Amino acid sequence: MRLMLAALLLAALPAFTLAVPAAAPTLPARPAPTVPMERVALETSAGRIVLELDPGKAPATVANFLAYVESGHYNGTIIHRVVPNLLVQGGAFTTDLQPKPERAPVPLEAGNGLGNLRGTIAAARRPDTRDSATAQFFINVVDNPQFDPVDPANDIGAGYAVFGRVVEGMDVVDAMRNVETGAQGPFPSRVPKQAIVIERAVRLSGPAQ
Repeated sequence: MRLMLAALLLAALPAFTLAVPAAAPTLPARPAPTVPMERVALETSAGRIVLELDPGKAPATVANFLAYVESGHYNGTIIHRVVPNLLVQGGAFTTDLQPKPERAPVPLEAGNGLGNLRGTIAAARRPDTRDSATAQFFINVVDNPQFDPVDPANDIGAGYAVFGRVVEGMDVVDAMRNVETGAQGPFPSRVPKQAIVIERAVRLSGPAQ
């Protein structure tokens, strides 16, 4: 009798279901923080060129270039090499073709997703030594895929590190590529006969400038 009463009491109790905690909502992934672009103006005897530099893709190369800018290194240097269907190059020599002191070279950052396309700026280096870029730079006046890495394990084929692009004054660069050149100082050819001087290199405050 007692057993029957206990069974009846249990049957009369309401049924309970264990609550299963709801799954936590899936939050959208946070985008990776972006590194702000830098801008530098080159005030040259041929006109003004503004460069937009990408420290996210080439941090060491951009930091190196900005250090030269802020030290005043580029002021009074010349564009010492012009190849009309290839590039214009500068950053190392005074108007009388004397080399300026350089900082220690930086590691090669070629293969960073930035190609040697028309209007890009890249770090010049010795062809046979990958980590030899210092102050010299060049601006590609045409697309130059041959300057991108073709054999990263080999110093000669490791490419040249692009670290920015021209955003103002490409017409100035095109004027530079068309100047008359010849032998001068230690160079057997390709030196502009009328000096193209980088009168001043200035770091701008931001991309809105």
